[in-house]
Amino acid sequence: MEVPTKTFTRVEVAKNNTEDTVQFIIDAVVYDVSDFLDAHPGGEAVLRQVAGQDATVAFYNLHRHEVLVKYADLAVGTIQGEKQSIIAPQPGDLSTVPYAEPLWLTPQFKSPYFNDSHRRLQKAMRVFTENEIAPEALEKERTGEYVSQELINKMSAAGVLHMRMGPGKHLHGVNLLGGAVDGKDFDYFHDMIMSQEQVRVACRGFQDGNMAGMVIGLTCILNFCKNPEMKKRVSDEVFSGKKKICLAITEAFAGSDVAGLRTTAVKTADGKHYIVNGTKKWITNGVFCDYFVTGVKTAKGLSVLLIPRGEGVETKPIKTSYSPSAGTTYITFDNVKVPVENLLGEENKGIYVILSNFNHERWTMACATIRYMRLVVEESLKWAHQRLVFNKRLIDQPVIRQKLAKMIALCESHQSWLETITYQMCQMPYAQQAKHLGGPIALLKMSCTRAAHDIADDAVQIWGGRGLTQTGMGRVIENFQRTYKFDAILGGAEEVLADLGVRQAMKNMPKAVL
Repeated sequence: MEVPTKTFTRVEVAKNNTEDTVQFIIDAVVYDVSDFLDAHPGGEAVLRQVAGQDATVAFYNLHRHEVLVKYADLAVGTIQGEKQSIIAPQPGDLSTVPYAEPLWLTPQFKSPYFNDSHRRLQKAMRVFTENEIAPEALEKERTGEYVSQELINKMSAAGVLHMRMGPGKHLHGVNLLGGAVDGKDFDYFHDMIMSQEQVRVACRGFQDGNMAGMVIGLTCILNFCKNPEMKKRVSDEVFSGKKKICLAITEAFAGSDVAGLRTTAVKTADGKHYIVNGTKKWITNGVFCDYFVTGVKTAKGLSVLLIPRGEGVETKPIKTSYSPSAGTTYITFDNVKVPVENLLGEENKGIYVILSNFNHERWTMACATIRYMRLVVEESLKWAHQRLVFNKRLIDQPVIRQKLAKMIALCESHQSWLETITYQMCQMPYAQQAKHLGGPIALLKMSCTRAAHDIADDAVQIWGGRGLTQTGMGRVIENFQRTYKFDAILGGAEEVLADLGVRQAMKNMPKAVL
């Protein structure tokens, strides 16, 4: 924030405490709010209480630093001979708050998993997120509007859309954030970085609204589409941002119980088309999508079809507890005619397509949840150091330190577990991941959403009423505590995933030890 070069003495500022003139000091910067009194959201009296004084402690006890950036035009100069002690972070900067970054990004710690390309990508993606994604995310989270085509185009041009799909040939030859990483070297740790950096804007609804449907839907095209022409056409359309795609599995009748789907696909007499009838519910991005990767019941089992928007396809928004910017949707298929070439995988064996697809979806959700948990820890550590209660900082209260210790421990342990599983993903081809990692990923997601529950609970107790307020100091905490349950339900409920993890262990249990 640029500050005018004019200087004042503290004595001069102290005199500007009149009916017509109100000035005060925040971190050696002088602010003149004489013409802002009526516009101040907290009322005129609050500003007059600190008129002529150093209001640094009072300000940071009530406001986030971003408020000073927003109202930078009220700054009129600095205090003579004094310098600012609070430095505003610049786009791309790492946080210096303890535990605000995963250990691999903390200078004094080392990791065997990350190399220079990971660090370049992390830096580049943080800059892109803070400069391009964050401003729109904050606005759209509030208004409920959908992601703009302008932002989608920027993400496409920067290779962000491509990288969000994980490693693969679709990255070869693509300029990825100005050369931060070569597409041929892109691994699941790069993928993890992409997931975690975008979470830091703390807009859970927009986070899903920002092409999450593509992340869980386009994988089916890349891995199971047997029609080369269709695979190239659809993937090119989606990566260019010209078309949007989503995954349509869940129904009012069947959520985690995928085998209970009721949407039907019946072949025509000539065998050239399927006629699809049924409904889908809680489909992320469906409102604005052009393609629907859809789970259906066929003659002898489940199948997966790519259904383009057209005659017989109707979408309606569903209002949920997070921002409408997510584009959560109710879909109706009424006698929709779909070419048999749009079958993904084998007919009647769609369960394998769906279950294989779940692994990456659940893993990306774990990446995001764990990173959001860490952001809550960072916010809570900062708040505990600046908030004064009963003439003491919150951090000076043993009960607050106990809560923070638990929150930190949950973040660090789950990040470590995530990195261990991510390393295994880097060592296994897609088919082996589906076979060996379904249980471990399920248990990881289940455990991290349980941890999110505890962190949300402790964070709200630390923040009090601000943790329940959508704007101001506690915005991040409120957004997290209101929305963390989405990750406990979407992609498979906690109880279902816990059972999956144990059942996979049962399947591999050697009889010799019994």
